[in-house]
Amino acid sequence: INAEYGQHYYITNNLSLEVMPIDYSKWKDIEISDDEDDTHPNIDTPSLYRWRHQARVERMGEFEKKKSETKESLEKSQRELANLKKKLQTADEESERKKLEGDIAKMEKQFSEWKTKEAELEKQEKLAPWNIDTICRDGFSKTTVNKMGDKKKEMSEDERIEQSQKFMDKYKKEIEKFGFYHNWDDSKEYLLNNPHLACEDTANYLTYWCVNLQMEEKNSLMKQVAHQTIVMQYILELSKTMEVPPIACVPSFFTKIKTCDAKYMEGFNQELAAFIGRIERRAKEKTDKLMAEIEEEERQKRLGPGGLDPAEVYEELPKELQNCFDTKDIGMLQEVLTAMKPDEAQIWLKKCIDSGLWVPGPSDDGDDQAPAPPEK
Repeated sequence: INAEYGQHYYITNNLSLEVMPIDYSKWKDIEISDDEDDTHPNIDTPSLYRWRHQARVERMGEFEKKKSETKESLEKSQRELANLKKKLQTADEESERKKLEGDIAKMEKQFSEWKTKEAELEKQEKLAPWNIDTICRDGFSKTTVNKMGDKKKEMSEDERIEQSQKFMDKYKKEIEKFGFYHNWDDSKEYLLNNPHLACEDTANYLTYWCVNLQMEEKNSLMKQVAHQTIVMQYILELSKTMEVPPIACVPSFFTKIKTCDAKYMEGFNQELAAFIGRIERRAKEKTDKLMAEIEEEERQKRLGPGGLDPAEVYEELPKELQNCFDTKDIGMLQEVLTAMKPDEAQIWLKKCIDSGLWVPGPSDDGDDQAPAPPEK
């Protein structure tokens, strides 16, 4: 290689040297507006460079527009010329054939003019000096996304629950720490540093935690954890769509959510509001169920020997009998029962005994124990 004269030498089969010249003229005239130092001191150099670059971009845009218009006109002329020739083949009358031949001649001339103009534009583009926007171009561009490997063998429901519980027990503190984050960047960095947390088990634990927080009436904290739950669910959905591991979707999700338009953010907030509503309803259902179980347990403890609830029986008693149990006055109780009809008195007395409000003595003639008022 002779760099001084711009020549390449190569050896042929008969061992003779031949010269293959290289054209370096393309490099002699390069238009670059941002590497010149010979500007006047009173001129704002950065502004000058920006103006030159803008002017060059506008010129390039006009040239590309002219090329596009020329190409469209050339293709249109070619189509019209083909249509005219087709009509000429099917024309029968002499006058019509002459007219078509005249149109074809005009169209061929027009087509030739557009062809010449296209060649001139190609020549101008070839001779145009290179600049910062054209001197380097991508040879090719390729984006590769790793696909998920073969799916693991499906586990039974019991195995899945057991594995999920082990994961939650092991990473409980780390998951809860993620739930406290407010900032997008902090959440992203934490997940990238703990890639094992980008999974469905994390979302499940956060959901379970939200319900417990709402039952404990920690509404503000519940809403914060709910926000992080929706973040994790979005990442998991993106992972399923792209068929890649969830951790691979973490950077793209946070980039999207930080630069998204109002419509995308509105959708995220609607999903969050709907999730919070479901958490509040679920927490209320669990609270009501828990209170009902506690009340039923207390009721079972109160039941008398006959299986009746003393509180319910007490509320059914006539006012006179209620006063007897309130004052624990046996004499008053006997007087009230005596004043009633025998059948009615027997019904109320049996209910009192079965519920434990009245505990009879060892014998009918012995001393009776005082009535015990129910707990309110």
